[in-house]
Amino acid sequence: MTLKTFVAISGWVAAVLILGAYSLLSFGKIQPRSSLYQAMNIVGAAGFIINCAYNGAWPSVALNVVWMGIGFYALRRNYKT
Repeated sequence: MTLKTFVAISGWVAAVLILGAYSLLSFGKIQPRSSLYQAMNIVGAAGFIINCAYNGAWPSVALNVVWMGIGFYALRRNYKT
């Protein structure tokens, strides 16, 4: 697999995960504090970071670094409670 292919796949997987997480949450299939929801957002953000950094979309990289940080913080907080 070429780097370009890996980057493209990372972006598409990220989109599916984040949209999937939002859809599942919106339709009441998962809870916002669930590990699955947070994990889908964290992995999705990581995929977008890879894709956006490769393509030089630095504002989107920054957004997804923060998105990923929020997900990690929420997971940590949820495990402590």
